[in-house]
Amino acid sequence: MAGRLIELPAPRGPLSEQLFEALAGPPHTRLACPGLIEPSDALADEDLQLALYVAYELHYSSIRGVDESWEWSPSLLSFRGALERPFEEAVAELVPPAEAAELESVGAALQEIVARDPGPPLSRYVETQGTRERVLEQVVHRSAYQLKEADPHSWAIPRLSPRPKTALLEVQFDEYGGGSGERMHSALFAKTMAGLGLDPTYGRYLDRWPGITLATVNLVTNFGLHRRRRGALVGHLAGFEMTSSIPNRRYGNALRRLGYGEEVTHFYDEHVEADAVHENIAAWDLAGGLAAEEPEVAADILFGARALLQVEARWARHLMDSWERGETSLRTPLVPAAA
Repeated sequence: MAGRLIELPAPRGPLSEQLFEALAGPPHTRLACPGLIEPSDALADEDLQLALYVAYELHYSSIRGVDESWEWSPSLLSFRGALERPFEEAVAELVPPAEAAELESVGAALQEIVARDPGPPLSRYVETQGTRERVLEQVVHRSAYQLKEADPHSWAIPRLSPRPKTALLEVQFDEYGGGSGERMHSALFAKTMAGLGLDPTYGRYLDRWPGITLATVNLVTNFGLHRRRRGALVGHLAGFEMTSSIPNRRYGNALRRLGYGEEVTHFYDEHVEADAVHENIAAWDLAGGLAAEEPEVAADILFGARALLQVEARWARHLMDSWERGETSLRTPLVPAAA
């Protein structure tokens, strides 16, 4: 299989324009650090999130026409740091600080956080009312993460001590197909996309993903790239595993309701079973194990789980609000939706 390769989309403002112009040149080109960035809504800002996504994407894939040496260019890292500051501040504003009692048992605290969270109504809506066009849109949004599923969390592997590392590897082994490339969850999602008539090429819909969709991926990449956020990364994974089983069952049901078969629903059905197993491993062995060995990151573990829930809720509201207005939730409508 060929390596990942994406195309740069059109810029969405001065930040992405400045970045893309620099990436077209040699990596020793000086990329000037932008001044103070103060978007009114950093989580949904199209320009900020696209520029940050592309700066991060250098660590995941090749970009057509871009020298791969840009990945560790000091000026690019400085530019990226300027983008990260307002993003991290916006996420921090959404998340309440951990309480002292929660730090006594991080596993129990995670279960309580998940139990108290009502979850966005998106999966229930898609299951019972979602049209084919809206189901396709939801899948296109999710392809931003699902086609790289497990990769951001794998950055935690070399940063953990044996007990939490072993728990993480147990989860990741399943995510990567248990040794079978065809059973990798990213590969299963690609099959779902193909079965729906969508293009499963990695990054194919980058130009259509709105800022809030990019933010859901930028969040986990931000946690993954920075060793100082290893606790948040583990919390993000734990929250993800603990909240995905029921929504995936609903998404599978929606596809069956629309007449699709096992080839399309396999990804969702696989997650119903796998994530139910992963829930306890992620909460107790991984997150709880890390907190026991590194108490100083316990609060950040809970931060990562809460940040996931808050950013995902913002993303889900974007879809629901767009559909209530009778509009596409993507930046431009899908061709299949217009057919």
